[in-house]
Amino acid sequence: MAALDAATPDTGAGQADPQAFVRKIDGRSHLDLLVRGATCAGCIARIESGMLADERVEQARLNLSTGRLALVWRGDRSAARGFVTRLGEIGYPATPYEPENEHDPQKEDERRLLRALAVAGFAMANVMLLSISVWSGGLEMTETMQSLMHRISALIVLPAVAYAGQPFFRSAWSVLRHRHVNMDVPISLAVLLACGLSIYETFIGHGETYYDAAVMLLFFLLIGRFLDMRLRARASQAARGLAAMQAATANRLRPDGAVEAVPAREVRAGDHLVLAAGDRVPVDAVIIEGDGALDGSLVSGETAPVEARPGVQVFSGMLNLDGKLVVRASADRDNSLLAEITRMVEAGEQSRSRFVRLADQAARLYVPLVHSLALATLIGWFVLAGEPHTAVINAIAVLIITCPCALGLAVPAVQVVASGRLFKAGVLVKSGDALERMAKVDTVIVDKTGTLTEGRPRLVEPETLPEGMLELAARLARTSRHPLSRAIADAAGMGPAAKDVRETPGGGLECVEDGRRLRFGAARWLGIDAVSDPHSEAWLVIDDGAPVRFRFADRLRSDAAETIEGLRQRGCHIELLSGDRPGPVGAIAAELGIGHWSAELKPQEKIARIEALKAEGRTVLMIGDGINDAPALAAANASVSLASAAEISQAAADFVLQGNRLANCLVALDISRSARRRVLENFALAAGYNMIAIPLAVLGMVTPLVAAIAMSGSSILVTLNALRLARR
Repeated sequence: MAALDAATPDTGAGQADPQAFVRKIDGRSHLDLLVRGATCAGCIARIESGMLADERVEQARLNLSTGRLALVWRGDRSAARGFVTRLGEIGYPATPYEPENEHDPQKEDERRLLRALAVAGFAMANVMLLSISVWSGGLEMTETMQSLMHRISALIVLPAVAYAGQPFFRSAWSVLRHRHVNMDVPISLAVLLACGLSIYETFIGHGETYYDAAVMLLFFLLIGRFLDMRLRARASQAARGLAAMQAATANRLRPDGAVEAVPAREVRAGDHLVLAAGDRVPVDAVIIEGDGALDGSLVSGETAPVEARPGVQVFSGMLNLDGKLVVRASADRDNSLLAEITRMVEAGEQSRSRFVRLADQAARLYVPLVHSLALATLIGWFVLAGEPHTAVINAIAVLIITCPCALGLAVPAVQVVASGRLFKAGVLVKSGDALERMAKVDTVIVDKTGTLTEGRPRLVEPETLPEGMLELAARLARTSRHPLSRAIADAAGMGPAAKDVRETPGGGLECVEDGRRLRFGAARWLGIDAVSDPHSEAWLVIDDGAPVRFRFADRLRSDAAETIEGLRQRGCHIELLSGDRPGPVGAIAAELGIGHWSAELKPQEKIARIEALKAEGRTVLMIGDGINDAPALAAANASVSLASAAEISQAAADFVLQGNRLANCLVALDISRSARRRVLENFALAAGYNMIAIPLAVLGMVTPLVAAIAMSGSSILVTLNALRLARR
């Protein structure tokens, strides 16, 4: 059995004690930490290997998208503080992971990057005006005037570089202190050398300065760093949204019959809890007393309420719609269904982009290569020229011109253009690498309710009902918010409502009108043997007369058939997975010609099917809309949700279809495949640039300013190629 260690208060240092967040599961300690400063695959490797170096640690896995580090170790919770200290020593500060906490430390990092970008842009714009004056002045500009221009440039650039370069300088210093390197090391070195040489030339020498090159380099790199952080920050929205659905408190029933409010984190298996109407279920539990109805969309995705009666299993996050319930907890909060769904969503959010990984690996190879080339250039030119000035200039040019900005932009530039094109078509792209994954899709999993269908029940064949029965049922239904009651009211239209209607939770509606007893509700409540068919049903009984049956069905979206056929034409295998009953699911599958379908599935079972398909080598697209679909959306290679979907599902999905037009997923698939071709072309352009530029820099044929311009030019080239996607 799993049990959560008792919580302890804050340490008093303004930071939560990590021991309070340790979970004991099967004799092992589990702790989730929020790690800051991790930006690439190299960071993941350093963090995980650094933690696994402790012989007590059995598992260490970092999710780069959310910054969540999952630790598992043998031993008591007292080791938690030591692990946090160890992470700080490696160079990555950490705090307990609390997705339900509204404070997001990444937002402050984004604001700092944005401020640095603004400072670099302001300095670049102003120093370029001065540089143009110097370049165009020629023989007419005196040496004194040139010196003044250089000094003004220094006053503008040096403070700007000191501020705007902090993200790179701090990162470089952090890894160097621990005897590692990353791409921020050569970037920082190039900027500092360019500034240092410029200072020398301004106040001692009489040559060219390179203030413009230094600040221009920072400006372009900060743009890429900010966009990257924004994309990764979005990945944590689904987990935060799910965590927000967890009840913060619970009403625990004491042995003496008194009810006490306690933090939901303190609930243990076996505790008795009281749920009032409108309360969310704080933990997985079993009903032991009371009747009513629950919103079960979290588990099944279906709009029809779940009947609540003794013996029924309920899950965390469900909403008690009516009636008082007493439940017995079967798990603590961190081991309940909603917590499990949150963890599954985060596992699915782990970066899956092959192109981005290739770019990162190439960038990591650049570090030793760039340093070696720069050092060889410095030594070679010092030997050949016999003086340090030329050697330093050429070494700086090598450091700048070899900066892999074009390689870094090869993927994001295409993503930005393709995302804009899709936005105009009514598709929002929410994940930076979703286009690449969508382009390779060959298998599509679709949900039923709210995805292929409209997501709300409608009365079937109202014209076949006996005369007057629809209006009688509607008089009762207009007093209730039950989905089937709303369907009756919609079918009958505007009209009067019955008076003194009594609603039985989980049963139905009844009143006495004109001396007649009217009852409308579930077959079990009315004592009727239900007929099994693909439709939901309700019954109307007048006094002791023959019951009148009302059938309901969820109607297909107008473009559902077009979408399914379009996916088939694009070579996709299609399966229908639903939490609904087999009858309705089979009927929809038959109508759309979907041969593979499954019904009454829970979120874990949908994920299991997706993982099985992925194990077969398939690339899976999941299309869903319910809260219960969020883990499957995150687990699939690519995912699509609709604008009418639950917010949690929209946060977990890679694409959101505006206007609820399902056929727009075909547009997303087509543009994604075009985007993949543009990315491959950009890689080829970036490689070609380096094959030409690096030898020129080593041979001393470019200055640092020209190197900065060439580096920027390569970025512009891949961007222009990406813009080809904007053409229809």
